[in-house]
Order: sequence, then structure tokens, then C-alpha cells
Amino acid sequence: MPKYIPPSEDLEDLDYDFNSKGPRGRMPEAHHVPKKKQSQVLEEIVEATGLEGGFNTTYQPAQYEKVWLLSSLRVFYDEHLISDVLAMVKGGKEASVYRCQAVSHTGLDLVAAKVYRPQMFRNLRNDKMYREGRQILTGEGRIVKRTDHRIMRAIGKKTAFGEQVQHSSWLLYEYTTLLKLHQAGAAVPQPHAVGDNAIIMDYIGDSRRSAPTLNEIKLDGRQARQLFQEVLRNIELMMQQGFVHGDLSAYNMLYWDERLTLIDFPQVTDIRTNRNARFILQRDIMRVCEYFSRQGVRCNADAITEDLWQRYGSSEEEGELLEELA
Repeated sequence: MPKYIPPSEDLEDLDYDFNSKGPRGRMPEAHHVPKKKQSQVLEEIVEATGLEGGFNTTYQPAQYEKVWLLSSLRVFYDEHLISDVLAMVKGGKEASVYRCQAVSHTGLDLVAAKVYRPQMFRNLRNDKMYREGRQILTGEGRIVKRTDHRIMRAIGKKTAFGEQVQHSSWLLYEYTTLLKLHQAGAAVPQPHAVGDNAIIMDYIGDSRRSAPTLNEIKLDGRQARQLFQEVLRNIELMMQQGFVHGDLSAYNMLYWDERLTLIDFPQVTDIRTNRNARFILQRDIMRVCEYFSRQGVRCNADAITEDLWQRYGSSEEEGELLEELA
């Protein structure tokens, strides 16, 4: 069963700005303190957060990466879910994915750890369009009520606490979406645990390499037609659950042992409450059709979008929302 790992202090709680001479918002001491090299600061943070207590990984991250990687994954090590980080399989601006050795009692061999970058390293753009209509989740997974003025005010003022709430909510939304879609039979990795800054999920690939993305694969006509139908099945299943992927393309689909797996769900959109849902759906389908057209599959993105939206979209609710916001 998937396991929720409660939040713990992470790197962002230290509120350190690596481009400054000390923690943000604190006045320097009156006496002179020699400047420390960035490498010294990073090592001290690693030691201060207790990361050297046996959690030594096969994968050797760069110095700047070491702090946020080990602080994000340490909780899973302590909970005996993973025993080692073996390799990075995908690097990104918002998150990186690592191949990890699972502990034997989990019944798994290898798992993937998707680790979100701390706010100082993240560059998540245009997220407001995808967040519209989403419920805000706290680090404990609790839905924030509109009457919770402390949290809503912090989010509105973009305080450090408010940004942390948004960050936790963004991550938990991806986790809960994966859980719902996997239970519904979608071709997505099964999530196993979530912490402050990372999700543990099924690893697709073997000990030598991770599964390639679909854009790296050359398909024959039969394979292309079968996979196209599988993608459409998953898009329809997602809509039945009330979701649009939000960033679907050949770059976010894995292909392994002739099976397709959809990945990367942080931008998942709620079709019932987001007025941008139809536009996002159409963009997803256009990208899918562009890829499969190059593989020889005949498809009409506009017709597919119209058909799906007529059956599963929320046109009446969308109209009410637009009228309300006008």
C-alpha cells in the first residue's frame, strides 16, 4: 500500500540564500566573520541536517545537488523503503528522477524517486494556469479550507510559509493524481510513498538503463497504431477521472517491453473547475497527434478533442465559471 511520509524539516526551512552572505532576512553580527566558501556552507548544512548517519549512496551527486537530494530522500531511507540511490536517470529544471534500490521487505527491487528541486533551484513557469480550481493541500495532505485565513493570507502575500504550502500542495496533487489513475487502470507508475520534496514510485527499466521516452523510439506502422490507441485510452480514462494531463507529449511517455507508461503529472488539470481545461486538452492532443502523424498514423486532433470534450468536458460549468470571473 502507498505510504504517506509526514513532512520533516527540509533545506528550504533553513531559508538560506547561496548568493548572499547569510540566511535571508537576518542582520549580520557586529563582529567580523570571515566569509565561507559555498562548498563549506553546503557541507555544514549536510552535517546539520544529519545526513551522514549511514545514508551513503552509490550515486555521487555534485556538491550543490547533494544537500537537497539527501535531505529529500533521507526520510525514505529512515523508513526502510530505500537503501541506496544508484543513479540519476533524468535531470530537469523542476525535478530530477533517480534509480533507487528498494528494501527487500517492500517486495520491490528498484524504484524511482522523483525529487523536486528546492525553490532556489526550481524554475516552474506558468503554473497558475494549471493550479486554477485545484484544492490546496497542506504538507499533511489536508485540504485547506477557504476559511483558513492564516494559510490563505500567507499564500496571497507569498510569504515563505505560503510558498511552502504551495510547493507541498503541488507535489501532493501529483502524488494523489498518480494514485487515483493507477487504481483506475491507467498506464502510469504506481506511487508508493511521498515526503516533503519527493515521490517514490515504480521504476520503468532495468538495472542498466531506464526506459526511453517515446520520442527516442522509431515505430513500425502496427506499433504506432497500437500505441496511439493506448494513448487515447489513457486520455479518455483521465477525463473520466476528471483530469487532463497538462503536458502530454512523446517526451512524457516511456516505452519499455512494448508497453507505454505516462509520466510527469505536476501540471495535471481538473476539467471540472479549470476554465483553461479545454485549451490544455487540445494542446495535449495536438502534440500527441503531431508525433504519431510522423509515425504514419492518420489522426485529427480537432475532431478527437471535440469528441472527448462533448463526452467528458464540463462546458456548462465552464461557462458559469467564466461568467463568474468576468
